[in-house]
Amino acid sequence: MVPRFLTIQRVTRESNDTVTLVLADPHAREGFAPGQFNMLYVFGAGESAISISGDPARPQYLVHTARAVGSVTNPLAAMERGQSIGVRGPFGSGWPIAEAERREATLLLVAGGIGLPPLRPVLYHFLRKRGRCNRIALLYGARTPRDLLFTRERERWRRSGAAEVQVIVDRGEPSWQGRVGVITDLLDSTQFDPASTMAMTCGPEVMMRAAARALLVRGIAARDIYLSMERNMKCAIGVCGHCQFGPSFICKDGPVMSFDRAVPLLGVREI
Repeated sequence: MVPRFLTIQRVTRESNDTVTLVLADPHAREGFAPGQFNMLYVFGAGESAISISGDPARPQYLVHTARAVGSVTNPLAAMERGQSIGVRGPFGSGWPIAEAERREATLLLVAGGIGLPPLRPVLYHFLRKRGRCNRIALLYGARTPRDLLFTRERERWRRSGAAEVQVIVDRGEPSWQGRVGVITDLLDSTQFDPASTMAMTCGPEVMMRAAARALLVRGIAARDIYLSMERNMKCAIGVCGHCQFGPSFICKDGPVMSFDRAVPLLGVREI
């Protein structure tokens, strides 16, 4: 429950409201599992749960990408190199990396908006260990072209041929030459064998529900569709009850859950 204080080594402005912070953690002994999160503490503002968006093979550099939308993330996004942030974690369950490797599965990563950062460690892992999965397809959607994250990195992934990358936006602009629509439009144009595919999706809950339903129609089993859930997390260890999701707590039983486990509760109001 006591944070360790780490120094910001680098700040990258991803968009007008989203920032990536690289924290130096020279004494890190263990890494994190892709999909886990840390509690980041800002003096005078409080704590917020932020997914880790960096490379699991480089635990000495903790990377977090956050959107300025609240009382903690607004000052967090305004921080500069050399300042200190309190860190607790990592917490929560990760994406099913070992299962994907065992099955040599095709990975279908479906991300919406700020949902791409929690999936980026999955890409880092499998791009470094090519051959551990059959194929990687990243389907990424955002509200506008200005909201798209990691533009140069996504282009490197696409050009290298290591991953199939498709992008779509809800609303285009005069300079936008890509697709306009919703992320399920990308699913309609993506070919995969449902029996050997595992899907991992993160983004707004309404987007994840729509994507999961579309994946079920395409033949992927509910147990092979994984969602990264989001609730108001405070303690991160399942004590305070703020993130209760039916019989589970998102902080310790999630945030990653299979769709067959989450679907009975997704349609229940106030949960």
